[in-house]
Amino acid sequence: MWDNETARRYDAWFTTPTGEFALKREMRLLERMTAGWPRRGQRLLEVGCGTGIFLDVLHSAGFDVTGLDAAPAMLEAARRRLGAKADLHLGDAAHLPFDDKEFDFCVLLTVLEFCPDPGAVLAEAGRVAKKAILVGYLNRCSLYGLSMRFFGGHRRGPLHEVRWFSPCAMGRLVRANLGRRCLRTASVLPGPKCTWREKAPWRQLNTPLLPLPVGAFCACEISLANTPAMTPLPAFKAKTCMG
Repeated sequence: MWDNETARRYDAWFTTPTGEFALKREMRLLERMTAGWPRRGQRLLEVGCGTGIFLDVLHSAGFDVTGLDAAPAMLEAARRRLGAKADLHLGDAAHLPFDDKEFDFCVLLTVLEFCPDPGAVLAEAGRVAKKAILVGYLNRCSLYGLSMRFFGGHRRGPLHEVRWFSPCAMGRLVRANLGRRCLRTASVLPGPKCTWREKAPWRQLNTPLLPLPVGAFCACEISLANTPAMTPLPAFKAKTCMG
């Protein structure tokens, strides 16, 4: 499914007005959710890194980044984007080729939806990370999710063939496979896709970062350490560690 043409179309969508609008909001959410994580010398793994769009953002934020994906075409696109900035691996998300606690952080962004066994993938993330995990997922209960399920059935595409999560279902998946609860949850893009536009009032509707999982794209942080990170994003000179 994830061949060269799919990788090209994936990247091309983010250059459309709608895709660019959504990507900016998703990046803001990613930055907000990782703002408390220390950066310098911290190893971060993105499972299902795709073409490297978000991995590039995480590298720019100061993490030492590693990416893994099961699709050679997606990884090749990531290599073109990132060059030597990231260590990239071809592999199975349910059987990660890394040692226990090899990374400080693990990020999974819209990847569990495509996995035959999302619980196994989440458990593997918990095995290789020692401080925290961030999961970004498509919200089944959002206006976008409802419109895709009930009004987009005539269209064919990857998002019509994958598993969509409700916030409650994601919480159960986290507890069942990591034995922990989500520390924080936030979301973006509360309106349906037709409202993802720069024109008022849609820009005002879809720009805020929401503390509740009501938007199309949700993110939840799971702490694996005894104490959460407390370094804010702008405090680059502070040296803070997690337990």
